[in-house]
Amino acid sequence: MKNWTDLTFNKVFFGALLGLMAISFFATFIQDSLMLKSTMALFVPVFLIFYLVKYKSLKGVFISFLLFSFLGDISLTFFSNETFVKVSSILYFLSYLYLITMVVPKFNLLKVDKLIGTYLLGVFFINIFFLYTLYSILKVVIPDSTEVLIFGLKSLSLIVLAFISFGVYLNTQTKQSILFLVAVIFIVFSTILNYVNLYYLYHWSFEMLYRVLYGVGLYFIFKYIIADNKYKKTVYKLRQKISSENIWA
Repeated sequence: MKNWTDLTFNKVFFGALLGLMAISFFATFIQDSLMLKSTMALFVPVFLIFYLVKYKSLKGVFISFLLFSFLGDISLTFFSNETFVKVSSILYFLSYLYLITMVVPKFNLLKVDKLIGTYLLGVFFINIFFLYTLYSILKVVIPDSTEVLIFGLKSLSLIVLAFISFGVYLNTQTKQSILFLVAVIFIVFSTILNYVNLYYLYHWSFEMLYRVLYGVGLYFIFKYIIADNKYKKTVYKLRQKISSENIWA
């Protein structure tokens, strides 16, 4: 009976994602820019409602991530001037910091295989180099130094997040680490598409795809939280069982 309930929740939760994506595609098809922008602000509340109906509680770090993500969605969705774009970038930057806080306790570079560790560091420094190059170009193209600085901080936080999540996956290869890594990949690609819209070429299809990728990333973040909570409960019950057996031994 429990497995049947879990399966039903997974289907409903995935259905919520498909429903939000369908709204985004519909808004794109009818070229309703307001509806397309509003869709993004629905992802966090809809996922959160379905999650709380089933699991009832949230942890502080995850709440902070959701709060800053939602505020970033609202500021980017309903306001278009440069000030609110900067505010949105700062809010997303803070949300990424909380994602890093969520996963960094599981990351230990010293426990990673030397070859894998060398590969990780190589990829990390290559990305830092490309970010520095892009940052230098944007300093020339964009006159507002504050906007360029925010771009650099936001991009750096994503690089660190991807580096840590990939390291955790290679070191543990658990279901939770896979879900978190997939979530980060979707969030990174959605941010890249947003950069293309803001700094290179705006197109409604890029905006639609950016929002869909962002929504899928959020979906996998929730799936990670669910899987991690189940794992912790299983470990807790196992420890209690072992402890009770030792008392009666």
